Amino acid sequence: MSTDAALVKRCLTGDPIAARELVERFQGDVLAVCRRLLVHLHDSEDVAQEVFLRVFRSLGRWDNDRPLRPWVLGIAVNRCRTWIGKRAKGPVLAEFLDEAPDRTPADDSAELAREIRAAVDALRDGYREVFVLFHEQGRPYEEIAAAVGRPVGTVKTWLHRARLEVLDRLRSRGLVPDEPQPDTLRPG
Repeated sequence: MSTDAALVKRCLTGDPIAARELVERFQGDVLAVCRRLLVHLHDSEDVAQEVFLRVFRSLGRWDNDRPLRPWVLGIAVNRCRTWIGKRAKGPVLAEFLDEAPDRTPADDSAELAREIRAAVDALRDGYREVFVLFHEQGRPYEEIAAAVGRPVGTVKTWLHRARLEVLDRLRSRGLVPDEPQPDTLRPG
């Protein structure tokens, strides 16, 4: 029996230590995915809690022939999608009130990082999800495919398109050159 299957079996018998172990094993990944997809820390924490409630309610339906991590991350992605959908329908409250203004001097790397984050945030949901899971979470294609419920080929296509959109935005903002620069140092 895999360690995932053994852990789930212990959780299903009501073992509180197993439940704590499951949360501790995945909470960092779940919160990181929620934080990146939802942007606001408060929303991310709320959704992460919902994710674990959903995980525990659904453990009996988990297929123990599959890895547990993509299944849990899939629930996280789906809960984020639901949260975004609800947020889009409701009134927009003043955002970022809890964030103090940045008093550090600006440099090019900070500006580039902000622009990359804004470009990723502007991606359509599916593209952003695979981009975050691949580039920020370091997840393999197969695990991303399981988490977002799409074939590996679709994940690769979406990731490629997401990269192109991010690059186009950076080019339009003048942060990367339009064309690759010729290597002027190479002997000709």
